[in-house]
Amino acid sequence: MERIEKAILRDVNLDQVAPRPKPPGNPVDHWSPAVLLERAAYLRKMAKHGDGSASETLKEYPQHSAMLSYRSRSGEVEVHEQFADLFCVLAGSATLVTGGWVEGARIVAAGETRGASIRGGSNQKLRAGDVVHVPAGTPHQMQLTGEETITSLVIKMQEAI
Repeated sequence: MERIEKAILRDVNLDQVAPRPKPPGNPVDHWSPAVLLERAAYLRKMAKHGDGSASETLKEYPQHSAMLSYRSRSGEVEVHEQFADLFCVLAGSATLVTGGWVEGARIVAAGETRGASIRGGSNQKLRAGDVVHVPAGTPHQMQLTGEETITSLVIKMQEAI
């Protein structure tokens, strides 16, 4: 066995193996709930002076992005051909409608469809702490009633359908 090990070491010239470069700094991104909710307070002010919703992209990565979203009103139906949405509800509540058919569908960008409502979908009540994965190609809509608001961390992940 020792003879084999020596032969392998002779064949491998360790001086020619390039060391792996270390990434600069810490490559990990971290957002605490306190930081996210502080940013959400700013989004809430923007939504109040706008159409009732506001969001911001926290970071873009090669195949996904992290966003913070605040809503005080129902949104349009969304269908993303190549991206799944992972909703992590930080505060508030809403009803997520998924599946079915998009009524009033219109293409707003390549691979992105919007619409007025969903026919034949399923309803799921969302509350703080809930996590929901909506696969690419699935119609989905956040519906809010009365004084409801919802704040979510949304991870958009590239996904082949």
